[in-house]
Amino acid sequence: MKKPVFYHAGCSVCVSAEHDIINLIGAENVDLVHLGNDRNKISEAENAGVKSVPALVTPNGNVLHINYGAFMEEVKK
Repeated sequence: MKKPVFYHAGCSVCVSAEHDIINLIGAENVDLVHLGNDRNKISEAENAGVKSVPALVTPNGNVLHINYGAFMEEVKK
């Protein structure tokens, strides 16, 4: 089964949400993508429907925008 993907940009809101996701479902059950460190994944996130981070993309393609850290346009800068 495909894992959900958690996209974030490393801000305090994103890091807090990352810890909550890991505590809820376990690090082994989610792919973590730090878009500040892995900038080549920005287009992947946008193509999946991510409009802001932090966001969790479920295996069936639903995008769950969690709280608010930054719009994708800000992440690209």
